[in-house]
Amino acid sequence: MIKNKSNLLKIVLLLVALIVLNWVGAKVYKRFDLTQDQRYTLSESALATVKDVKSPLLVDVFLEGNFPSEFRRLRTETQQILEEFALDYDQIVFNFINPLEDENTRDNNIEQLIERGLEPLQLSVNNNGKTSQELIFPWALASYNDQTVKIPLIKNKIGATQQELVTNSIQHLEYAFAEGFQKLVTPKSKKIAILKGNGELEDKYLADFLKTIKEHYFLAPFTLDSVASNPEGTLEKLKDFDLIIAAKPTQAFTEEEKLVLDQFTMNGGKSLWLTESILMDKDSLFNDEGRGVAIINDLNLNDFFFKYGIRINPVIVNDMYSAPITIAMGEGSNAQFQPLKWPYSPLAAGNPEHPITSNLNLVKFDFASQLDTLKSSTNKTLLLQSSKLTKLEGVPNEISLEIVTQEQDPATYNRGPQNLAVLLEGQFTSAYKDRIKPFKTNTFKDSSPNTKMIVIADGDVIKNDVIKNQPQELGFDRWTGQSFGNKEFLLNAVNYLLNDDGLLDVRTKDINIAFLDAQKIEQNKTQWQLISIVLPLIILALFGFIFNYIRRKKYA
Repeated sequence: MIKNKSNLLKIVLLLVALIVLNWVGAKVYKRFDLTQDQRYTLSESALATVKDVKSPLLVDVFLEGNFPSEFRRLRTETQQILEEFALDYDQIVFNFINPLEDENTRDNNIEQLIERGLEPLQLSVNNNGKTSQELIFPWALASYNDQTVKIPLIKNKIGATQQELVTNSIQHLEYAFAEGFQKLVTPKSKKIAILKGNGELEDKYLADFLKTIKEHYFLAPFTLDSVASNPEGTLEKLKDFDLIIAAKPTQAFTEEEKLVLDQFTMNGGKSLWLTESILMDKDSLFNDEGRGVAIINDLNLNDFFFKYGIRINPVIVNDMYSAPITIAMGEGSNAQFQPLKWPYSPLAAGNPEHPITSNLNLVKFDFASQLDTLKSSTNKTLLLQSSKLTKLEGVPNEISLEIVTQEQDPATYNRGPQNLAVLLEGQFTSAYKDRIKPFKTNTFKDSSPNTKMIVIADGDVIKNDVIKNQPQELGFDRWTGQSFGNKEFLLNAVNYLLNDDGLLDVRTKDINIAFLDAQKIEQNKTQWQLISIVLPLIILALFGFIFNYIRRKKYA
C-alpha cells in the first residue's frame, strides 16, 4: 500500500512538473542563433524600422513553388528572416503564395503581377541531364495602413551564376525587408533640392531615380536664377533643404551662384554632384557619320572643388573593362543589332570597405572624366574606380563608332585604376575664404560644421533611358538585359549623405552560404544513392544475421 502511494505521488509530481514546464515554455520563448555569421540575428537598425508599427503589417511573398535547390534555399532564408521580424513584433503577419499553382488562373496572375511592376525571373533547371525553363516571381508585397510597397528578393549581379545570385540575394534579404518596412512606417522628414537653371538633365531623364527617392524624402526643384537679383534671399531658401543634387549641369555657374552653393555647404548642407568636365553624348554618335567631337565643359567650378580637396580633370577614361554598345550591323533588311565592346562606358567597381558601395553591382559610366584627390581639410574616401586597364584621352577629341571594329592593344591600357566617385567628409573650408565676395553678405562663414559631399565624374550615372517618351529603369540595358548598380549606388549615396545610414550597415553583413556542387552531384549520383539507400540495408541485414547467429548459439 505504501509503495502504491509512493508511486502515485511520483506520478503526480511528474505531471505537475510537466504542466509547469509547459506553462513556462509557452510564456518564455527564446531562439539561439548558433550560426557563425549570425545570419538569423536581426540588426538594431533593421528592427528600428518596425518599432512604431501599431496595426497589422501584412507581407505576401510570391517565392513559392517547385524551384531548383538554390532557390528553395532562398525561400527558406526569406521565411527565417520574416519569422525573426514577427518574433519581435507580433503585428507582422506573412504568408507565402504560389501565383502559378492553378493552371486556370496562371496567365491572369502573371499579367496582374507584371502590371504591378513585379517582373518574373526565368530559371534554367537541370534535372537528370535535361534542361527546362521555370518561371518564378522573386518578390514580396508589404502592406500597412492602405499603403503597399514592392520588396525585391533577388539582387542581380553581372555574370553571376545561379548560386552566386542566390548568395547575393540572401545577403540582401534583411536590408530589402527593412528598407521596405521603413517606406511604410517611417514618415518622411528630410528635403532634397534638385538644382535647375544650369543646363541640368531634364526631369524625364531623372524620372526613375526621383521616383525611387521620393518614397523616402521630400523633393523639390530649385532654380538659381534668382541669385542675380536676390542672392541672400536665395541662400536662405536653399538652407531649408538638407541636400542638393546637381545632375549633369552643362552651363557655367556664376560667381554669385557659387558663393550661394558654397555657403550652403558652410551651413552644414549636403551635396551630391554628378558633373563632368567633358561634353560628349553617346546619342549624338548615331548619325550618318557615326562620329562626334568631345570638348571641354567648363562649369567654372574648378576653384570651388579644388578648395574642398577634389579636381575633375578634362580627360576621357578609356577602359578595356566596359559595358557594350548596341549597334545595327549590316545593311537594309539584313541589319542586326549587336552588342559590341565600347571602351568609353567604364564599369566601375565599388569600395568593399564602405557601406555605400559594399555588395554593390558594377556601376555604368559614359564618357567619364577622372578625379584627383588633393590635400584639404576634408577626409576623402574613394567610392568607385575603373579597372586597371585604362588610358586617358585628352580633348578636343573625335569619337567614332568605328572603334568597335578595331582591335585594341592591351599594352596601351597602362594608366591603372581611375577615380570616378569620391566622398568628402568633415569640416569644409570656404572657397571664398580670404577672397573678394561677389556679393555682400553679413552671414558669411569661412568654415563648416561636419558635413558631407559626394562628387561623381559623370552626370550620365543618374540618367535613365527614355523610349517613346517613357522613362526606363535606371541602370537597365534593354539590349543586353543586364542590370547595373547605378540606382542602388545613388540611393545609398543619398541615404549616407542624409545620415540615414543605419540600414546601410545591414548591407555590409557578410553571410556565407554553402551549396552542393551540382556537377559533382550529377557525376557521383549513383555512388551516393548506393551509399544512402543500399548500404543501410546491407548493414541492417548483416546485423540481423549476426544477432540470430548469436541467439541460436546461446540458446540452442
